Amino acid sequence: MQVHRTARRTRQRGLSFIGVIVIGLFAVAAFAIGGQSVPVFLEHQAIQKAAAKAAKEGSTVPDVRAIFDKAAQIDEISSISGKDLDVTKRGDKVVVSYKYAREIPLAGPAYLVYRFEESTK
Repeated sequence: MQVHRTARRTRQRGLSFIGVIVIGLFAVAAFAIGGQSVPVFLEHQAIQKAAAKAAKEGSTVPDVRAIFDKAAQIDEISSISGKDLDVTKRGDKVVVSYKYAREIPLAGPAYLVYRFEESTK
């Protein structure tokens, strides 16, 4: 009795060289954009902190703007200044609002734009 064995092709698993290149390009792009985005979000947190401080400590519009500008110098805030703040009062509470945008150049004419709009409570 003779047993016939059929040769089966085993299917290869894994990534092809082109697949590795494509995934690598996506990873590099993600790290490049993320690396440039982190400072934008850190500055936004500093702006939130400075606006909250200005709203808490200031009682007039010039006071609020001056307090914000002092905090902006300390935290190296360059996207917005005290003159860009919208200062209002709700009852006896000072409310500071602001709106600004930051652009990150990607390649050629392509930009990534972050738009921020906040107000203190």
